[in-house]
Amino acid sequence: MLALTNFELHHPALLCKSFSSGAIEALEFCANCVRGGMINSERPRIRLRPNAMVQKFRHGFPWVYDNELVMDRRSRKIAPGSFAVLESAERQPLALVTVNPASKIVARVLARDPEVQIDQAWITAQLQTALALRERLYDAPFYRLVHAEADGFPGVIIDRFGDTAVIQPNAVWAENCIEMLCAALVAVTGVNCVLKNAAGRARSLEGLDGENAVLFGAAPETPVPVEMSGAVYMADLQAGQKTGLFYDQRPNQAFAAKLAKGARVLDVFSHVGGFALAALAGGASAALAVDSSAAALELAQQGAEAGGVTARFDTRKGDAFEVLGALAESGARFDLVICDPPAFAASKPALEAGLRAYEKLARLAAPLVDEGGYLGLCSCSHAADLTRFRAASIRGIGRAGRASALIHTGFAGPDHPVHPQLAESHYLKALFFRL
Repeated sequence: MLALTNFELHHPALLCKSFSSGAIEALEFCANCVRGGMINSERPRIRLRPNAMVQKFRHGFPWVYDNELVMDRRSRKIAPGSFAVLESAERQPLALVTVNPASKIVARVLARDPEVQIDQAWITAQLQTALALRERLYDAPFYRLVHAEADGFPGVIIDRFGDTAVIQPNAVWAENCIEMLCAALVAVTGVNCVLKNAAGRARSLEGLDGENAVLFGAAPETPVPVEMSGAVYMADLQAGQKTGLFYDQRPNQAFAAKLAKGARVLDVFSHVGGFALAALAGGASAALAVDSSAAALELAQQGAEAGGVTARFDTRKGDAFEVLGALAESGARFDLVICDPPAFAASKPALEAGLRAYEKLARLAAPLVDEGGYLGLCSCSHAADLTRFRAASIRGIGRAGRASALIHTGFAGPDHPVHPQLAESHYLKALFFRL
């Protein structure tokens, strides 16, 4: 563990003989944090409006919206990423928060104790807690290590790929402390490479740039093979989508593999072969992966080669809705069809249009399922809760003229823990029907 005293933080050069140059840079950054007031007790204070629901914060809700706060001139001048004390309307301290006055989510709770020091030791302890859970769950170091608020790191995603970790710092405080995060990550996990992925809508909402970076070590020159659900997936950690691979579908891919023995499988929105490769590992007779990205399908093909299933694997590039229609016109039928689209309802304003898209997808996919076969429908839209997503899926199946029975409801794997007060962290749903 890398635990530093105040004296050491103010004199990082004294530790030069003990740490690498990258770690020393992080220590110097930490010293700047102290001198700049980021981790001392002289913190600004922000106050809830008199009509704000204090109880929900006491029960653990981790976000404070702009319309819940007294946003006076002093509050608006707080530098984005600063740490502050959240107070009730009566000025009672409630929590330590990180502040971004330019965001709709002005404050994110870091700790219930307003006096906590956000320093290297704090980050290290949080990472050790997150790592202990993953090491209990998985035999190999391939998993989501940090799942934002649910792991005590608001706006931070860290996926681990063996000796390489990919950080998504989607909040200003994390961007400001990226050197500390990187140094703690190396110290706790022993990874020899840390990449920063700056893609995604969340960063733009925080006013952050989209520049990726190598924070530590040398980036992998080729895709990283990841064994999961009996299959081999190739993760492009620099040019791939998000961090390179979607670990959240692991349990749902494993369930689909149980249905796949001897089956003809269609995997729509396949990305790098998600459900198709898992189905082949489960004994499917053939699998067709459909995606609009040629690069993703090339990685899927490489995964099929690494898993020794190329003879039973095929790909098709194109718009998913158009391909589904063309397959229906050609009379194609499958024993197992799975659709795992991107978020059709990425926000509440997009909810109704998103639900219509999920219904349309179910309506187009259902006719391709042979009698007695299975249809898997997934949603990663947090705005579309399970009840509404399920209703839209059932409507689509019904409008295709098919009768169905829901046999399984799946969610993200346990390396994607759910924050009990934050519906957004309970985003992934997977429904499996027998038609």
